[in-house]
Amino acid sequence: MKVTAAHGNNLKYLSLVTLTLQNAILGLSMRYGRTRPGDLFLSSTAVVMAELVKLATSLVLVYLEEGKHFGRLRAALHQTIVKQPLDTLKICVPSMLYIIQNNLLYVSASHLDAATYQVTYQLKILTTAVFAVLILRRRLLPTQWAALVLLVVGVASVQLAQTGEDSGTAATRQQSMPAGDGTEQNRLLGFSAALGACFLSGLAGIYFEKMLKGADISIWMRNIQLSLLSLPFGLLTCAVNDGAQLAARGFFFGYDAFVVYLVVLQAVGGLIVAVVVKYADNILKGFATSLAIIISCVASIYLFDFSLSLQFTVGAGLVIGSIFLYGYDPAAAKGAKPGVRPSAKALAEAEERLLAEKV
Repeated sequence: MKVTAAHGNNLKYLSLVTLTLQNAILGLSMRYGRTRPGDLFLSSTAVVMAELVKLATSLVLVYLEEGKHFGRLRAALHQTIVKQPLDTLKICVPSMLYIIQNNLLYVSASHLDAATYQVTYQLKILTTAVFAVLILRRRLLPTQWAALVLLVVGVASVQLAQTGEDSGTAATRQQSMPAGDGTEQNRLLGFSAALGACFLSGLAGIYFEKMLKGADISIWMRNIQLSLLSLPFGLLTCAVNDGAQLAARGFFFGYDAFVVYLVVLQAVGGLIVAVVVKYADNILKGFATSLAIIISCVASIYLFDFSLSLQFTVGAGLVIGSIFLYGYDPAAAKGAKPGVRPSAKALAEAEERLLAEKV
């Protein structure tokens, strides 16, 4: 019994570290990749490559699930994708939304410092909650509505701290280094892109969660479906947004070891989180997100000449507080009994929600 409890605690600590590092390092790496000197890679191609890596990784994992048998792998893919055309067609919706969302995140990372990006992107909690109420008819607790108000106030405080820069009261100073392609930093564009990404994250996540209800398909097979159907949308985005540059410079222009690392981090990191997140409760997820915000702020001070102000600190604190408040269930906390595990149905529903938040 003690061994089992110790093993469970170890998995929780592993989940905390993994979630924290994934949240913090990805944002910092995206910011650095978009502002470092030298040739700037096309973000649309990086999104496509991340989906390709995710697809390859998921195929390997399904191959292992099928007992390392290519025949079973082929049969499973045929049964899930080819023989269920309607289900596959439905997956096209979140696939397209995730592609647009990931492209918007690169735009946001190009124009917002890592700390502001990390705080602003927490608005996905608000959009997810709103779509959960509208689409899934889910009822929110009064504490959750209060948390959403705190979240909006906190993000607004962070953004207003930036707009006050010219009067000397800003949380951050305009960074002296331009974006990697030599263009000026446009905070309004970065904030708008982050808002768009939050909107799409909430819509795609809730839509996907609704699809998962009652579906007997493994998490890795779902990732194969998503990535496979995301590739055409990603290539179309490349052609529409960067067609001229692709023709002149090539698909892999600006790629080096760091860009390869960034692509792998974005692809594989999400899959790793999908594995460990089932061991994380709401409090632990709140700690992970809060630590990621703090790490992003501290790292930005040393890496990107980020200047922390009282207004930014208060705004970030409100966002962190809202994360914990949103995940707090007073009734569950009052009625919980030590040593009693949640029901199988509750665990299944939680896993469906976590899978829907894969990106």
